[in-house]
Amino acid sequence: MTITPVVLGASATSGHGHEMRAAARHIHRRRFLTVTGAAAALAFATNLPGTAQAAEFDAKKIADDPFTLGVASGDPLPGSVLLWTRLAPKPYEPDGGLPQARVQVRWELAHDARFSRTVRRGHVTAHPEFDHSVRVEAGGLEPGRVYYYRFRAGDWISPVGRTRTAPARDAHIGELRLAAVSCQAYHDGYFTPYKHLADEDLDVVFHLGDYLYEYAVNGVGGARAYTDRRLPAHFNRETVTLEDYRLRYALYKSDPDLMAAHAAHPFVVTWDDHETENNYAGGTPENDVPPEEFLLRRAAAYRAYWENQPLRAPQRPDGADMRLYRRLRFGRLAQFDILDTRQYRSNQAYGDGWQLPGPESEDPSRTMLGAEQERWLIDGWRESRALWNVVPQQVTFARRRSVGDPKVSMDAWDGYPASRKRVLDGAEAAGVDNLMVLTGDVHVSYAFDLKKDFEGADSRTVGTEFVTTSISSGKDGAERPANYDRLMQGNAHLKFYNGRRGYTTVTLGEDVARADFRTVSAVTTPGAPVTTAASLVTEAGNPGLKPA
Repeated sequence: MTITPVVLGASATSGHGHEMRAAARHIHRRRFLTVTGAAAALAFATNLPGTAQAAEFDAKKIADDPFTLGVASGDPLPGSVLLWTRLAPKPYEPDGGLPQARVQVRWELAHDARFSRTVRRGHVTAHPEFDHSVRVEAGGLEPGRVYYYRFRAGDWISPVGRTRTAPARDAHIGELRLAAVSCQAYHDGYFTPYKHLADEDLDVVFHLGDYLYEYAVNGVGGARAYTDRRLPAHFNRETVTLEDYRLRYALYKSDPDLMAAHAAHPFVVTWDDHETENNYAGGTPENDVPPEEFLLRRAAAYRAYWENQPLRAPQRPDGADMRLYRRLRFGRLAQFDILDTRQYRSNQAYGDGWQLPGPESEDPSRTMLGAEQERWLIDGWRESRALWNVVPQQVTFARRRSVGDPKVSMDAWDGYPASRKRVLDGAEAAGVDNLMVLTGDVHVSYAFDLKKDFEGADSRTVGTEFVTTSISSGKDGAERPANYDRLMQGNAHLKFYNGRRGYTTVTLGEDVARADFRTVSAVTTPGAPVTTAASLVTEAGNPGLKPA
């Protein structure tokens, strides 16, 4: 979903503003070609630890706290979890204020937050080639158990993180509590929902995309309107180079509420578009630039994403490619098939946006997932023994139309109806009884019944979709957006719609699943309280939403 970029001195609606943004894109492109080019393409293939001859820097010489970006954990398995941090004593400077040298980091994992019962410890190297990010695949752990972790570099000790392993694959567990989050534009407001998310009792958090935005952030932080600080000028430009993306992650990850949420829960992450560029599709950029130029930008974005997220080694990118779709199992209760709806999709039909569907969008060859990922998803369902088959992904899956307006979003699954039908038919053929889709992207909360045929008034319900609102994107929003009545009337399968910021928690049980839509009244000012806007349930074996 497009958000107007923040440009100093330009109106989002004026012709002058459009001219300034066009000029800025030209400057960005020129800077990109100057900074990257063939040398950068070679660097993505060769500039990896082990091939470079980086010296080692004594961690005891680090003068300022290097753990300014906090800690994180992710992708929990029954016997292991991924631990992450990144050394950045000066996070808003290139290279984080560290020399181009290796730094040794110690890590500890314990049963308690005081580390009186340590269960694992070791050393890991922070490589300059990966911007001194650190990841530890801590193994040999007990399934379904809470652990605490921390890092040390020289005399500095990181904040303590809390994580949890997944239950054993065949374990019969009565309940699993998760949260879904997405869309956190720094320039649109504070990350207040994360402050509340950190206090929730959760097993895992799914981030469904738009972890950062490529748009410029001015010196006062956009809508945050800082009066006591100024951000460096290099944030006030669109991200195109590897250094740009790395610095933007440093800006976002230095937010205290985001750090608190990461420290409190393991995250499972997947991207949408803004981690690279708005509404790109596979190798096709939003703007008219040569494909090889865009792939260099995509390679930079993917590398910075991996460096800054708690992802395991199989997700490490290879140039402009990154295998992000993957599967996690939580006992016999839930299987999670995490999708990537950006990297392999066909280009949006009819020039993108909201358009009338037609032969181009309804072409059976069009794909949202790519053939390989689509097969992987359906094959995984055939082998699943889970009660709930949950699909965390990015863009709205259910049909959306306003009453009296036949246009649909070409960027969502509505623009790829043949691909959606193959997925739903695959779920039915695999015998999936309790299909649940988790979605982000649109900066509002929706709850949908998924229909076998969205055009049929009496079509059978085959699953549910919970769309989580944004953390901050879109600024404060409204409980009832302007199109509320038109959208509710135009979609009988839409059971809930809310336009405030926040997150969604989902409790999966043996008999019922419950979604709680948690919202805050404002993000343009800090500290707003959280409330539950609505709670809905769906019964196992009887798909269809109703109030809790």
